[in-house]
Amino acid sequence: FGAAGTDDPLYEAVSAGRKHQGVEHWLPFFHERLETLFDYLPKASVMLDDQVTPTRLARWDSVADQYETRALALENKSRGDSVYKPVPAGLLYLDDAAWEAAIAGRRVLQLAALPQAIGADVVDAGGRLGRNFAPERQQENIGLFNALKDHIEAKMADGPVLLASYSEGARERLEGLVEDEGLIGAVTVTHAGALGKRGLYLAVWALEHGFESPGLTVIAEQDILGERLIRSPRKRRRAENFLSEAQSLSPGDLVVHVDHGIGRYLGLEVITAAGAAHECLTLEYSEKARLFLPVENIELLSRYGHEEGLLDRLGGGAWQAKKAKLKERIREMADRLIRIAAERALRRAPVMQAEHHAWEAFSARFPYTETDDQLRAIEDVMADLEAGKPMDRLICGDVGFGKTEVAMRAAFVTAMSGMQVAVIAPTTLLARQHYISFSERFRGFPISVRPLSRFVTAGEAAKTREALARGTVDIVIGTHALLAKGLRFKDLGLLVIDEEQRFGVAHKERLKQLRSDVHVLTLTATPIPRTLQLSLSGVRDLSIIGTPPVDRLSIRTYVSEFDGVTLREALLREHYRGGQSFFVVPRISDIAGIEEFLKSQVPEVTYVIAHGQLGARDLDDRMNAFYDGKYDVLLATTIVESGLDIPTANTMIIHRADMFGLSQLYQIRGRVGRSKTRAYAYLTTKPRMKLTTTAEKRLRVLGSLDTLGAGFTLAAQDLDIRGAGNLLGEEQSGQMRDVGYELYQSMLEEAIAKIKAGEMEGLSEADEKWAPQINLGVPVLIPADYVPDLDVRLGLYRRLSGLHGKVELEGFAAELIDRFGKLPREVNMLMLVVRIKSMCKRAGIALLDGGPKGATIQFHNDKFASPQGL
Repeated sequence: FGAAGTDDPLYEAVSAGRKHQGVEHWLPFFHERLETLFDYLPKASVMLDDQVTPTRLARWDSVADQYETRALALENKSRGDSVYKPVPAGLLYLDDAAWEAAIAGRRVLQLAALPQAIGADVVDAGGRLGRNFAPERQQENIGLFNALKDHIEAKMADGPVLLASYSEGARERLEGLVEDEGLIGAVTVTHAGALGKRGLYLAVWALEHGFESPGLTVIAEQDILGERLIRSPRKRRRAENFLSEAQSLSPGDLVVHVDHGIGRYLGLEVITAAGAAHECLTLEYSEKARLFLPVENIELLSRYGHEEGLLDRLGGGAWQAKKAKLKERIREMADRLIRIAAERALRRAPVMQAEHHAWEAFSARFPYTETDDQLRAIEDVMADLEAGKPMDRLICGDVGFGKTEVAMRAAFVTAMSGMQVAVIAPTTLLARQHYISFSERFRGFPISVRPLSRFVTAGEAAKTREALARGTVDIVIGTHALLAKGLRFKDLGLLVIDEEQRFGVAHKERLKQLRSDVHVLTLTATPIPRTLQLSLSGVRDLSIIGTPPVDRLSIRTYVSEFDGVTLREALLREHYRGGQSFFVVPRISDIAGIEEFLKSQVPEVTYVIAHGQLGARDLDDRMNAFYDGKYDVLLATTIVESGLDIPTANTMIIHRADMFGLSQLYQIRGRVGRSKTRAYAYLTTKPRMKLTTTAEKRLRVLGSLDTLGAGFTLAAQDLDIRGAGNLLGEEQSGQMRDVGYELYQSMLEEAIAKIKAGEMEGLSEADEKWAPQINLGVPVLIPADYVPDLDVRLGLYRRLSGLHGKVELEGFAAELIDRFGKLPREVNMLMLVVRIKSMCKRAGIALLDGGPKGATIQFHNDKFASPQGL
């Protein structure tokens, strides 16, 4: 291998018994020759798609180019550099000659999409594109389903009819739709072999369009309903499940126990109680005192949220005193929030409503299917505009999830009600993007849309200002130029603020003055921590858009050491498919090295540099040039973090990803994958550098987190700690430090709910979080040989403690079987104990000790609601 001893990564890895990344590429050195699939299937026929040849040749060119680039890098390396040593491509892959030799003498069936002259070697397979019900969709639904029913009944005379849907949830809904039309008895199948000679069938098959062939009709979900049925909430739940598992504790973390205060989590330990194994979380308190908490009561723990803190004394009174003092403070804060909300409710604002047909026509122009969350946000905003009091609503959602559409609908209603709209963005690029999309969307309606930023000439800007004062401009879109003191509106009705947190203090003050009696809609892609969501729930209304658009593909994410050849290939692949790429570095000082890499290794692409030390005008010009497609690559610092919407940019390379926070990485990665094109993100680290445990965990979580919108929740959790101080103020941050942010948050939430319900006395003892203790002398644990990964096990315990009722527990059990196999007895017992615990909580039972001779029951606070009921 030519390994140069100790400084070679391959040598180091083999010596340490570690797997070296890409080690499989050296496989040819260990065998006379490598077998292919053709060697294992010597007599098999081969079926080839019509795109096989161009795809195969393009792939071979890419592999050969990689080999040559690596060979060149090896030749030019300076002493001491560790460079990957490539193997000739022909030893690993079939070149053109080897491919031809492999299929020679076999029966080859070539599929062709275009009709050929029918002859001895050409057969018509008889498949035809199925019927699309688009014309009927334009009419009322009655026409569509009648036509579908007639079509199905006619086709069933010739053979089976199969309705194909994308997901299980969509299949259920499709089944309901056809049953409503009187087509009862559709059978669900999993493969084509299960189809009978006649009848109606349903299957989960990912087909864009249906087809008809002799004796079979397939109708796809999209043929009937157009855009796919809205996804079921399962995907989002899966994301939340993943998060609660990813957010599990590591030994050494500080935690807060509701009754005993701040302790240190040491790990999971199996202890034997009443002759049965029971898994517990071991917590250490001051003076090395230990507490064993049964896993089924894990909900009594919350993460402290800070790296350091003083451990409480087990059994001491200090913790309870601290909590009681805080409870009073929290009540005051909740009171203040409720008062602000009440004052706001007394102010008046004009009622806005659009004429029904105009509204329908405007909404129908939206080219996509609205997601559930988007529809909910639109309904919330419309209700606010009709309520006659000033709206102050925050729309919080991931980039590209459709916040702008909500703002456009609000702007439409306001303008059609005869009032003006101002849309304010923090950068000229964002303002320009909004202006382009608003102009497109409002074309053809009697609504005038004008821009106001430094890209508008002085003459044009003056005209726009006059028109605003006269009332002949309905919607104005711009940057902080709209906040200038001299700007006058004839009748401002709605203020839309994009990314408010990026405006300076003076601008925020000016926004407050404008706010008094106009409707305000704020859009943000920065996740709002849950702590603040509830603080804000008293002050302003919140709509969260957490579902990605239908058909959005998740971003493929790779985490690896910096490797020039891989990055060259990634940049060229994006370049050749007509797209653009981002190359993000953590510090301005890193730019020069990456610029040198782009010049020497990827001369085929053009690039532009952007960072925060450039003048505002220069930075804007560069960003706009990239937006207009004048460059292939934007080499930038974290200024690309939020708001940029460039659908053609679908490759993201993050240099030294270990230097970024989790929410930052997520926000930066969110710049790509904004269209239906698959996007790629490469998180690179310094070669041969040992990462800190936190950095490694962060990158691992992000690498595996490809559920859309899930990262938004994840970033919100990451921000929970860091974001709290600046929005809640320093005092609250200090209080949060006393008890940890999770417990603080739940106490505040409870206080607000109680005051709203009119129970002004704040939190009583009865509201305290508590959990029944159950001892039944049976083993209660998830065995280590069933789920070996400790983090996953802890995450599962955490999820299990939050489940209620038989249905949720059954679902959890089914998931465990899918993931880990048949449930062992200990897990069945654990599920049973969790169910009994939930029943005890409802009945107010604090302790249940059971054994062969009977059971002992103790009630919570020694109170029993209905003694006579015993």
